Amino acid sequence: MKTNPLLLRLAALLLVLTLAAFSSPKLTKTTITKNLAVGVPRGFVPLPDDGIAAKYPAARRPLAVFTDPSGRIDFSVAQKPTTFNDRDYGLLLKIYKASIQNMYSKVQFLGEDIRTINKRDFIMLEFVSTVNDTRRGSNLAPIRKYQLVQYAIQGDQLFVFTFDAPADEQAQWQPTAQAVMKSIMMK
Repeated sequence: MKTNPLLLRLAALLLVLTLAAFSSPKLTKTTITKNLAVGVPRGFVPLPDDGIAAKYPAARRPLAVFTDPSGRIDFSVAQKPTTFNDRDYGLLLKIYKASIQNMYSKVQFLGEDIRTINKRDFIMLEFVSTVNDTRRGSNLAPIRKYQLVQYAIQGDQLFVFTFDAPADEQAQWQPTAQAVMKSIMMK
């Protein structure tokens, strides 16, 4: 029996398209402010104000937090005043990296860069953080998280975009985190 080369090519193309459809994260364009939109993973829901206050206790709460149905994976957008401008990104990359290293017991950086997305520059830090419980007599296991953080300055405001997931789920969520960060649109 002879196989038709055109039929083989079509089958291969169909296989590639099917794999691409299942492997690319599905995002829903979501408006955060009138000048900011981002692709949020399908199935993620906005955390209500009381949920944000409980999960992110701070004087300045995030603009928005989206979480998966289990509540273990989050994407947040925060905004705060800054005296820096976008010409300071090289310096800020060093400052934020050092700040992250001081925040956790251990940090394994997977990437650090200044990148352009949708005609806007962002500082990007991707890492796995570990927090050890150092209290005397404690035997709690360390908490490990995969995080992808991007920073952007617009006028006198610093925007911080953070995607975090348990470190043992990094392989599953890393492509989604990267797709979310590449979808950010700031006017």
